[in-house]
Amino acid sequence: MTPTILILAAGSSSRMRGGDKLLEPVDGQPQLARLVRAALATGLPVAVTLSPDRPARAACLDALPITRVIVPDAIEGMAASLRAGIAALPHPAPVLVVLGDLPEITTDDLCRMTAAWATRPEALLRGSAQDGTPGHPVGFPADLIAELSTLSGDQGAREVIQRHRQRLVSVPLPGQHATTDLDTPEDWARWRASRNS
Repeated sequence: MTPTILILAAGSSSRMRGGDKLLEPVDGQPQLARLVRAALATGLPVAVTLSPDRPARAACLDALPITRVIVPDAIEGMAASLRAGIAALPHPAPVLVVLGDLPEITTDDLCRMTAAWATRPEALLRGSAQDGTPGHPVGFPADLIAELSTLSGDQGAREVIQRHRQRLVSVPLPGQHATTDLDTPEDWARWRASRNS
């Protein structure tokens, strides 16, 4: 079964004080567009969840061959985004869930994640930093997809991961790719400074 890459991009960026972390420039393009292009380069189908009140996010994805999923109740939190994304995907199929605000995730990282299913199709995959710290993306095998469609609140898929923790397989990614998550203007400034040092 061909996995789908599901990018969650319907969040509010509430800690950016009026900015939008998914539109922050990374390598000369908005972060969201950069991540979507990295996902498309895997050759896998890509779906992106979007909030109806963030038209600039949708605009930066114009002409890209993705499935756009509008999340009308995005204010509820990550669970709403997951539910909407899962409902728009073909079933049954594995899903690699990627947060839209991970600026270091690359095409190679995504390929490394999905390749783990070739030998362990039943595995619940979790990207980790090189030191083993758990992070993202998270890959859900086909038989767990139905559980994602019943989530609520802003905890994302944490409860599903906890319930099936015996199936977790850590996939180490280079450096801090799996754990670099930038939520505030200060986070972005520090990260850019570290890249330039």
